[in-house]
Amino acid sequence: MLTDQKTSIKNWAVDDRPREKLRNNGPETLSHSELIAILLQNGTRQKSAIDLAKEILQLGKNNLAEVGKLSIKELMKVKGIGEAKAITISAALELGRRRQAAESLEKSVVTDSASVARYLQAILKDKQQELFIVLFLNRANRINHSEIISKGGITGTVVDPRIVLKRALEEDAVSIVLCHNHPSGSLKPSRADETLTAKIKEAAKYFDIKVYDHIIVSDQGFYSFADDGLL
Repeated sequence: MLTDQKTSIKNWAVDDRPREKLRNNGPETLSHSELIAILLQNGTRQKSAIDLAKEILQLGKNNLAEVGKLSIKELMKVKGIGEAKAITISAALELGRRRQAAESLEKSVVTDSASVARYLQAILKDKQQELFIVLFLNRANRINHSEIISKGGITGTVVDPRIVLKRALEEDAVSIVLCHNHPSGSLKPSRADETLTAKIKEAAKYFDIKVYDHIIVSDQGFYSFADDGLL
C-alpha cells in the first residue's frame, strides 16, 4: 500500500510543520500534540505524527498529567506507537518530572515538611507503585543526595533499615528524611509505616544520625510524622 501523501508532515506548509514552527517561533507556540509529534519523529502510512500524538493525548483524557501516568504498554495501545516511540515519550515525561523536582528543591536547606513534600510530589505524582526514598542531609540541613531505596506494589514496599543506614554513612549524612508515596491517595500512615520509622530512628541513634522526618505524599497532599509529633 502506498503512503497517503496527506498524512506526511513533509507535505505541509513549512510554517505548519512542528519542528520548523518550534525553531522559528519557540516551543511555547506549539500545541501539546505538536510537541509530542516532534518526539515521535514520524507517523504511519495512514496517520501523521500529529494524528498519533492526538490519540496519545486522548488516551490520557487530553490531560498531560494523566498522560504522564501511562505505562509503556499503555502507550503502545495506540496503533502506530511501537516500543521505541513509547520509550521516547516516557523518557521525555520523566525529564519533565525531574526538572520540576529540581526547581522545587535543588540543594536547598530543609526547613519544613511542606518544602520537602513539594519536591517529593513532583517526583512521585505519576507513580502507580509505592516508592521509598531517603534524603541525605549535611550539617547545614542541605540535601546532599536523594535515593530510591525500595520499590513496591500498589499497597506497599519492603524497606531494610540496614540499607538506609549504610547509605547514610556512605553519604556522610548527619540527618535523613524518610519519604514514601501512597498511590491509593490515602495519607494515613499504616502500622507498618510507624514501626519502620521507629526502628530506623532507634538504629540511627547509634551512628549519631537524626531522622528529621518521615513524609508520606499522594495526589491528595502530604503527611509529616514530625508535624504530627511522632518523631
